[in-house]
Amino acid sequence: MQYLTIPVTAFQQNCSLIWCETTRECAFVDPGGDTDQLMAAVNKQGLKPVGVFLTHAHLDHVGGTMALAKHYQIPVSGPHEADKYWLDALPVQAKQFGLPHCEAFVPNTWLQEGDTLRFGQQQLEIIHTPGHTPGHVVLFHREAGVAFVGDVLFNGSIGRSDFPGGNHQQLIQSIKLKLWPLGDDVIVIPGHGPTTTIGEERRHNSFIP
Repeated sequence: MQYLTIPVTAFQQNCSLIWCETTRECAFVDPGGDTDQLMAAVNKQGLKPVGVFLTHAHLDHVGGTMALAKHYQIPVSGPHEADKYWLDALPVQAKQFGLPHCEAFVPNTWLQEGDTLRFGQQQLEIIHTPGHTPGHVVLFHREAGVAFVGDVLFNGSIGRSDFPGGNHQQLIQSIKLKLWPLGDDVIVIPGHGPTTTIGEERRHNSFIP
């Protein structure tokens, strides 16, 4: 698997373009917006989009989803169904931030713990990690040792839990019980900010008791 992480919109949200080197099939992980920039990256790499994968349903992570899904005629997978209320509220979220209208949508597939997503010859494991939102999931590529963790864990920080449906204790449990066991060498691609590793955060992240 290859990946390219592209910060998008004023939120500087990390959208990851992931692809299979053999088949050139690719997917968008959390396309928050700036879809022209994402499409240009697809063209530059010579890729074939086959899906949009979502870790959770906050506007800054899903704002470009339907534009890409309609343009490429590809399905949307994720997040967990517990985030449906956030997707239903996308028009309200956009209005609150003074952003262009963002239509509510329902993904083609809700994701659950233990599910897998495929693109080309590659596979991502789905790990349900509530706390930031109740339906948050992490996408883990075991062979490459890379985890796309959305807004659960950051370089030196953790996700907020003060939004509706957030739960701080759940967030800490998700990190310690679901992410730490993946292994210290696993590369963490967070929803915002620089890349890190499980080991670095386990040893030095002061937000995690």
